Amino acid sequence: MVVCGDDGLAHRLAAELRGVYGEQVTLVVPPNERTVRPPVVGRARAVSAALLDRVVSAAVNRAAGNGTNAATTTEPQGNERVVEAAEPTETVLADAGVERAASLALVYDDDETNIRAALTARRLNPRLRLVLRLYNRRLGQHIEELLDQAAALATGAGDPAAGDASTTVLSDADTAAPALAATAVAGTTKVVHTDGLLLRAVDRPPPGPGQVADPGLATLALLSTTSNDPAGADGSESSGEHGPQLLPDTAAVREATGRGTVVLEQVSYSDSAGPAVSAGRGGGVVASFASLFSRRLRWSLAGLVVCVLALAVALWLATGVHPLGALYLTLLDLFSINDPAIGASTERQILQLLSGLVGLLLLPVLLAAVLEALGTFRTAGALRKPPRGLDGHVVLLGLGKIGTRVLTRLRELNIPVVCVEAGPEARGLATARRLRVPVVLGDVTQEGVLEAAKIQRAHALLAVTSSDTTNLEAALYARSLRPDLRVVLRLYDDDFATAVYRTLRAAHPHALTRSRSVSHLAAPAFAGAMLGRQILGAIPVERRVLLFAAVRVGGHPQLEGKTMAEAFRAGAWRVLALDTARTGARGEAGEEDSEPETPGSGLVWDLPESYVLKAEDRVVLAATRRGLAELLGRRGRERAEA
Repeated sequence: MVVCGDDGLAHRLAAELRGVYGEQVTLVVPPNERTVRPPVVGRARAVSAALLDRVVSAAVNRAAGNGTNAATTTEPQGNERVVEAAEPTETVLADAGVERAASLALVYDDDETNIRAALTARRLNPRLRLVLRLYNRRLGQHIEELLDQAAALATGAGDPAAGDASTTVLSDADTAAPALAATAVAGTTKVVHTDGLLLRAVDRPPPGPGQVADPGLATLALLSTTSNDPAGADGSESSGEHGPQLLPDTAAVREATGRGTVVLEQVSYSDSAGPAVSAGRGGGVVASFASLFSRRLRWSLAGLVVCVLALAVALWLATGVHPLGALYLTLLDLFSINDPAIGASTERQILQLLSGLVGLLLLPVLLAAVLEALGTFRTAGALRKPPRGLDGHVVLLGLGKIGTRVLTRLRELNIPVVCVEAGPEARGLATARRLRVPVVLGDVTQEGVLEAAKIQRAHALLAVTSSDTTNLEAALYARSLRPDLRVVLRLYDDDFATAVYRTLRAAHPHALTRSRSVSHLAAPAFAGAMLGRQILGAIPVERRVLLFAAVRVGGHPQLEGKTMAEAFRAGAWRVLALDTARTGARGEAGEEDSEPETPGSGLVWDLPESYVLKAEDRVVLAATRRGLAELLGRRGRERAEA
């Protein structure tokens, strides 16, 4: 396995492949490692420390030399090797062994760098399995099709020797955004949508006394007993016995009390491109009528309309004319284009004077409406300011790659958001403008910025900037303004997250504090895709990750020839559905399948426990990271037995 990257995701992915799957990894990183801190991974902490020492030593030696940009290779230790290079050029990729590698992951922060390297790698090795990190979704789809087509032409369609020369495009932002949003707002839905297959899971609160928890299609996880407890265990990768329990068996679900659950609600094929962004406060090119005018102006217009109707009714009752005629005469008086009511009754003269007075009041209101509407259209593309009466919203710090995806996810859930961004050229400002989300431009560490975002009345603070110190400083200042505020921090290192969590919990025991690492949430999905199986996606469960994959039963002794009950291993993997749409095997579930297929989905999700999995079956399953490693036979007998 070859991993190329310039930030923490590359180191986390390499540690995942070595520590969980036991793979031999070549890591290609830039020479200057001062801005890249290898993450602390508990199971591979010693390996990561040794890796960092060698990288730093090589950088020092190179600084004392001629300072060239040529690739530098360190001596391999165990099952990992490091190649230092500024860019993944053809020479660097060849030195990393791409021509002999089974899989290559390109996880640079720049989309163009990943695409350029992918095109080069596909030319060097058409049989190579590629995994790309791209932020642009639409471009990713086109690149994936292009590289797959190039591999098919180079190796020949149907060539058994070609292997799995597939291309998978993933985004760490898309993987981490649901977890960050779910941490800030309880009870959110998590969706995996890829290749037309839709899986939807939802967090459910603990059942009340005398109530039975609804398992949905399947119970995927039991949430930790302290998930909503401010003093609960959090802040580290392993939460101990109080942490979440992935893929529990029926007995564990039945015995669990006071614990929320993550249940599977839907698994089907869908033609939609995923959940659409809720209109909510969103807008198109033309703003809605209600957004054109302020609340005071709308109330003024409504009051004038009521006055006009009241005058028309009074004229109708006083003179006995037709109601429409009375309204017509009232409007003529209102706009001062009617003859004076000389010789008319006293009631008619009084009503004419009142109508003229209302007309005088109408002129400034109409002028204000015109000016305000023109100003609204002129600033329709500008950023909105937080409204005065805003309450119960989420304050989102940072509109970079992660912040933009989190913002979109929160708006899909109809959650009010106020964004804070220091850079006027941030990529997420266009999304905030399109969704008409209020934005405060300014440095969050400066006094008055969080106050402008209405932090005193907010429901939660979500700090997802790329700087740990900025996130921490913002959280501490927000807690000084609102001690009971719910805070979610994006922090890099797990040890640092643990220390921050414990300190904030001790200082504010009644406030909920949580921390999440983007690279920790995204690395399992990238590692699974590198193994050559169709990894559909991943959903976060607190600080752990549950993977979804579509695999052929053949070649997996843990599945082939086993019944559904025998193929289920609690805490490791669980078969969710039989995919009949992609294999033409509709109806192969046998006569024992008493439940019908999901209409139009091609998936049989409620298979009886006595159904025997055949070698030609293709199943959709959920698995933990270590469970998937064991299922794929990557860990060896000793580790599998452990």
